[in-house]
Amino acid sequence: MSTISITYKAKTKLIEELEKQENIKTLEDQGLLKKLSFSKKEYADVYFHSGAIDDKAIENASNAKKVIVPSLKLKKDMSLKANINEEIIELVYPSVNLEYEKTKIVKQRVCEKLEIDPKKRIVLFTGKNIKSSGVKEFIETIFSLNEDNFIALIAADHKQIYSLKFQLSKFDYSERIMLVEDYDNMNELFLASDIFLLPTHNSSFATNVLKAMFCKCAVFTTANNHSKELIDVFATMESPSDRSAPFKVDALLMQKDELKKIKKQNRNIAKKYTLLKNLQRVNEIIQSV
Repeated sequence: MSTISITYKAKTKLIEELEKQENIKTLEDQGLLKKLSFSKKEYADVYFHSGAIDDKAIENASNAKKVIVPSLKLKKDMSLKANINEEIIELVYPSVNLEYEKTKIVKQRVCEKLEIDPKKRIVLFTGKNIKSSGVKEFIETIFSLNEDNFIALIAADHKQIYSLKFQLSKFDYSERIMLVEDYDNMNELFLASDIFLLPTHNSSFATNVLKAMFCKCAVFTTANNHSKELIDVFATMESPSDRSAPFKVDALLMQKDELKKIKKQNRNIAKKYTLLKNLQRVNEIIQSV
């Protein structure tokens, strides 16, 4: 079996698993001494790209036999900016890698921990940076809902929750919103929730959208985020402050059968992108190099 060299913009669990294979060699970033030498620069056979397309990314992509990207938008952008044929750019959506449990069981457990009425629907919001992920717009949407039989969870680390508590101190939000600080198992919150609402300002693929879908949540996110490629038009917000969002969330909260149908559909879509299936897909790409 011939050895294939790879390089990447950011290390993921998928790449970690790939590096365990004997046929994979990772090209390390060339240091200053090597750059100053007269030796020919070595480029990887396969380049994994994510995020912004900078000069280094264009160089790696232009010299690779295959480029792997996590969205159709990045595929088109990379083809244009690096001036390479789209045929060498392969789409592999981010991987979801968590243990699935029956949502009813997990919800009961979470409701006991957080002292929530288990009969209430749960609308979840979380993100690495909750400000850029649209926490302001999330709160505005929650306060615009007509339905009452729900609780909104905003989950983040201590620093971000502390800041948010200060900002919300003038409002009585306890009936609709619960701030969850440093929850020990975030996967539980996804499994316990019914709707994941992410009115993000970020464009990079929001892996939490895929995680929420895998955990059987209905999902709403913005059109500017690359993860919208996996959801339908109904679930796509034109902007973080899309005025139609409260009406759509209300509709799902009030229509139990429709919510159940969408949750099931989302899980079926997300199951296509498990770590194992993505690893198989990438190995098929590598074999074609």
